[in-house]
Amino acid sequence: MQILLTNDDGIFAPGLAAMYKELVKMGNVTVIAPSGSRSGASHSITYSQPLVCNKVDINGQFVGFSVQGSPADCVKLAVMQLHDGPIDLLVAGINNGANAGINVYYSGTVAAAMEGAFLKIPAVAMSLCVEAPGVPGDFEKAAEHCAGILKKLLPLKSGDVINVNIPQLSKGEPKGVRVVPQSSQGFDEYYIPQKNEQGQTVFQLTGIQHLPDDEPTDTTALELGFITITSLAHDMTDHKKTRKLQQKKW
Repeated sequence: MQILLTNDDGIFAPGLAAMYKELVKMGNVTVIAPSGSRSGASHSITYSQPLVCNKVDINGQFVGFSVQGSPADCVKLAVMQLHDGPIDLLVAGINNGANAGINVYYSGTVAAAMEGAFLKIPAVAMSLCVEAPGVPGDFEKAAEHCAGILKKLLPLKSGDVINVNIPQLSKGEPKGVRVVPQSSQGFDEYYIPQKNEQGQTVFQLTGIQHLPDDEPTDTTALELGFITITSLAHDMTDHKKTRKLQQKKW
């Protein structure tokens, strides 16, 4: 199996290395990732300037392509230029921080998986919940859980996008796996105004906890300690509403 591995935390991120160690047991792995962190880059692409791409050695563990661009850039460049032959599976992650709820829209990790879907490649985005301050994330253990989930998900079809989140592992082993919808409740968030060194007013976003859901979702299941699996669609069309609009006289 030919596997493409990418992320949005950057090519030197521990989550990427941990996932690589598990994926090489399943097939041939090509790594292409941003040169630095592109968290929150969403589905941005670079078109106004050329992409700088270099081969780099990742602490003697593997060699990958480092791209000065977004996660979506990495996938496009891999498929169209850098990878020789078809890609059977795209894996994005392991992201440092859950990509659940409306974070899915901001996530460069999920965007990389979506880009794979656009290019007819089955794709899985994988993320690990951030621990409390001062507690490091256990990416090695998370990668083992992700690999186990991945083996059960396969085979995937062309264009499939699956979003997987691992709960905080410092609280113990996950309680199980739940297949749940994405939360759309949004965040309990606000801006704190401050003054910078130049005397300008600047605004710091904070309080980014998800609002509670009445029904089981990815955010509520993660809070309860479950691994979550959510199938996403790269078609953003509301087909039911579109059919209603088509019936109107315009």
